[in-house]
This record gives sequence, structure tokens and C-alpha cells, in this order.
Amino acid sequence: MTLLELSNFTSGLGNAVVMITIPWLILETTGSPAFAGAVAAVSSLPGLVISPLAGWMIDRFDRRLVSIVADLLSALSVIAFPIVALFTDLTAGWIIGLAVLGATFDPAGYTARRTLLTNAARASRVDQDKLNGIHEGIFAVGWTLGPLLGAVLIASVGAINSFWLPGALFLIASIAIMFMRVSTVTGSNDVDGESQDFGIKSLGLGFVVLWRDKALRAITIGVLVLAAVYLPTEVIILPTYFEGIGDPTSLGIVIAALAGGATIGAFSYGWLSKRLDYYGLLKLILIGTALTILPMAFLPPLPILATAGFLLGLCWGPFNALMTSLIQQRIPENEQGRVFGVQLATFYAAPPLAMLLVGFAVEFIGIQVTYFVLVVVLSITALSILASPSVRKLRADS
Repeated sequence: MTLLELSNFTSGLGNAVVMITIPWLILETTGSPAFAGAVAAVSSLPGLVISPLAGWMIDRFDRRLVSIVADLLSALSVIAFPIVALFTDLTAGWIIGLAVLGATFDPAGYTARRTLLTNAARASRVDQDKLNGIHEGIFAVGWTLGPLLGAVLIASVGAINSFWLPGALFLIASIAIMFMRVSTVTGSNDVDGESQDFGIKSLGLGFVVLWRDKALRAITIGVLVLAAVYLPTEVIILPTYFEGIGDPTSLGIVIAALAGGATIGAFSYGWLSKRLDYYGLLKLILIGTALTILPMAFLPPLPILATAGFLLGLCWGPFNALMTSLIQQRIPENEQGRVFGVQLATFYAAPPLAMLLVGFAVEFIGIQVTYFVLVVVLSITALSILASPSVRKLRADS
């Protein structure tokens, strides 16, 4: 358990450092915010293809091996930035190529670590729901600290040299999994008589399995909409609002409040799971999210906005751990990698398109109206998920 969470933390921290360092390097090199946005969008594309493939590899091969190799390749892709800079200029082409390369390996490592949670809980005799919450909380801590660490590195050693640290962090993540002593045998690799040989049918099994489970299907589709609403508020609406009033400090406070609330919410999942069934947890998350984002849409004074942001993160924080628990309970262990991979692919797909639409909406109809429209969409989606008969049955299945 300790080694898995060390890998989880260092990988999340490394990714968060890279997340702030690449845009900074682009702006230093090209001076083009548009190009920085294009790189961010293009870098999300590999996840659409790689996530299902990574899920198949996790179910077909040793999940420890997939995690180890993915983090090693992530380390190499990150340190490639300063290595290339030693021999030639880091042109726009080099930057976008290396950014896409790095984004290609992340889904496999992230998905493999989630599937290893079952093995770690079994080996350490820790309650599965408690470990799921700890796992998501630790990842959130790394994701929260990463931008701050990245900013310190850029200021002290420069953007290019900043990449050495995340490279080392990915290496630590890989070594930690190497030293895990857990059984990763999941039983037969045949599902409904289907051979796990490489092929389109085998790769698509995660879609089939997820679609057959009506409750998981409804929640996944709903959360696809919720993610498409939630992320643009953090990436487009709030930055646009605070940039317009010339107050970047307040933006940092609100984003920190969101992240802090989400971290606490994730860590609280184990405690909540002992007191509420899965449907009760889902109701708390979805209704809480809808209620707390509403005051934010009014763009109130900073104390109220930051408080609402903290509560929003607190309500949303347990969600990933809940989804992990549902998949662990409802999906056979030798199919979980592909289901996790399919879910990750869908979450890569929705936000970029939503950000494009929200960007146009903010420009043409204004921040306030766009924010209220998003709140209405989020609320309707949350209520629709909770009203689904298959989701309501989770109460009996818990």
C-alpha cells in the first residue's frame, strides 16, 4: 500500500509540474498564447486512443509491468526536453512533439495504479473503500502542490532545467511499483469465451462491459457532462473574470480553495462509505455540487466565492473514489483495466470540446450568462442521474 501511494503521489506531482512548465516554456519560446492553447488541446488527443489500449494491456499483461514501463517512458519523455535543448534549439515542433509523446504514456500509468488498488488492499488487509479514498486524496495533494513547485523551479533554475525534477519523480514512481510484492493474477483472461488476443473486438470489450452495466453507463454519461461543465469554469470562466478585473491573486485563492476542498473530500471517502450506501454517496456528491456551484455563478465577493469554491471541491472530491469502488464491486477483476481505460478516454474527450464552446459563449454572450447556463446544465444532469432507475438500485446493491 505504501509503495503504491508513493508511486501515486510522485507521478501526480510530476504531472502537475509538467502541466505548468510546458505552457511557460512555450510562451518563452514562441510568445504565443494561442500556440500554448493548441498544444494543450493536441496533448489531450492521445488519451482518447491510448486509454482503451492501456486498459487492454493491463488486463492482458501484468498490471505492475504496465505501470512500471509507463512511468519509465514518462520519465524519458520529460527529460527529453533538456536533453534536446543541449544539442539544438527547442523549436515549436520539438515542443509539441515531446508534449504529445509525454501525454501518450500517462493514461497507462494512471489506469494501472487504479487497478492495483485491489491487489494492494488485499495484500495489506486495508479496507478497500478506505484505500480508494486515500489513493484519490494523495493524488490530489500531488496535483495541488505541483504547480507551486513548478513555479519555484521556473523562477530558480529556468523552464528547461525544471523538467529534470518531474523526470526523477516519474522514475521514483516506477521504482516504487517494482518493489511492490503483490499478486496480480486476476484469473482467466477469457471473457464470455472471448480470447484476449489483440484485436478490435478485444480492445472494445471495455465499452461493451461498461454499456451492459446500466448504472455505470448512466453515471459515466452523466459525469461526462459534468466534467464538461466543471472544468471550463476553472480553466476559462474564472481566469477570464479575474483577468478582466486585473486580480490574479484572487484567482489563485479560488483555485487553491477548490483544490483544497477536493483533497479533503477525497480523503473523507473512506469515512463516508461507512455511513452512506453508494446511492446516498452519489446523491451527496451530485446535489452538493449543484448547490455549491450556484453561488459561484453570481461571481460574488472573494470571501464568498472562495468559500463556495472550497465547498464545491469538498462535495466533488469523493467522486473518483466512489467510481473506483463501483467498478471494483460490479466488474470482474480481469476486465477492470479496460473499463477504467474507457472511462478515462471519455473524460479526455468531453472537456476540450466544452472548453471550445464555453470560450465562444464567454466572448459572445458574456461570463455571467455562460456561467448560469452551465449551472443549469449541471443541475439537470445531476438530477437525471439520480432519477435513473438503474442508479437508484445502487441503494439495494450496496
